[in-house]
Amino acid sequence: MNPLEAIGLLLALLAGTTVLGLLWRVRQGRVTQVSGQIIRQADVAATTAFGPTATLLQFSTELCARCPGTRRLLGAVADSRPGVVHVDVDLTHRADLANRYSILQTPTTLILDGAGRVRARVGGAPNRAAIAATLDEFELGPHRSSPNGSSYVNR
Repeated sequence: MNPLEAIGLLLALLAGTTVLGLLWRVRQGRVTQVSGQIIRQADVAATTAFGPTATLLQFSTELCARCPGTRRLLGAVADSRPGVVHVDVDLTHRADLANRYSILQTPTTLILDGAGRVRARVGGAPNRAAIAATLDEFELGPHRSSPNGSSYVNR
C-alpha cells in the first residue's frame, strides 16, 4: 500500500469513528419508549415495593462516574411526585441482571408503570425534562390520585 492510500484509509477510519461517536452521543440520556416485560421487585432483589404510579429503576455499578448524579436526579424526581419510587440496583456483582435486562452501559434507567411493565428506557445520564414528560403520561392513568408518597432505595 502506498502512502497516499494509507492516509486515505486513516482518514476514512477517522471519519467513520467520528460519525459513530456522534450518533452514540446523541442517543445518550434520551428516553426511548418501549413496550416491555413486567419486572417485579423480587426480580431485582429490591427491598421496597415499586411505586403505584411508576418506578424509576436505575442500574448502576461501583465504578460508574455518572451514576451518583443520576441517583440524585432520579431520587429528586421521585420525591417530587406522589406514587413514584426510585430504586437503584448495583450490577457490580449481579451480571445475571445485566444479561437479563440487556444492560450494556451504566447508568441505565428503566421506567416502569404501576403494574411493573417496562414503558421506557434511558441509556446514560437521563434528561430531567424527558423523565418528567414520561411520568406525566403515567399520572394521567388510573393511579393518579394514589395516596402513596415516593421513596428512595439505594442498594
